[in-house]
Amino acid sequence: MSIEKDIQQSKFRNEYHKTVVNLIFTYNWISEKTKQFFEKGDITSQQYNILRILRGAGKPLSTLQIRQRMLDKMSDTSRIVDRLVKKDLVQKVICKTDRRLVDVTITDTGMELLERLDSYNEQMDAMLGSLSEEEAKMLNNLLDKIRNSE
Repeated sequence: MSIEKDIQQSKFRNEYHKTVVNLIFTYNWISEKTKQFFEKGDITSQQYNILRILRGAGKPLSTLQIRQRMLDKMSDTSRIVDRLVKKDLVQKVICKTDRRLVDVTITDTGMELLERLDSYNEQMDAMLGSLSEEEAKMLNNLLDKIRNSE
């Protein structure tokens, strides 16, 4: 379907306006689809993002370091980490070199959850299945170009 049919709007100010509307609509569409994926692990997308960051880092990170790597920069990282602690998916330890900081590490339970969710990666990829790998690469380049235009 086209954006015009999806939102039942036939006129846009120009192609830039149409693109912005299309990006917002597509973001919401993908968010809704991925929400179903995260519900299988009883976590939110922000919680998944933190677990993914910690697994990728392979070492303890402060909440500030996590926030810098988050996809959603507006997230309340400390609050999300606290929820992950309650679920035994991460643990917080006072930093040995700077007692004002808290180091966060992923627990074995958190790693197991990510491994379980990894089994759905092909389903996640299938959301963009109508694109060839070359088209996906081109889209990534265009999205990077948009963010680098400031």
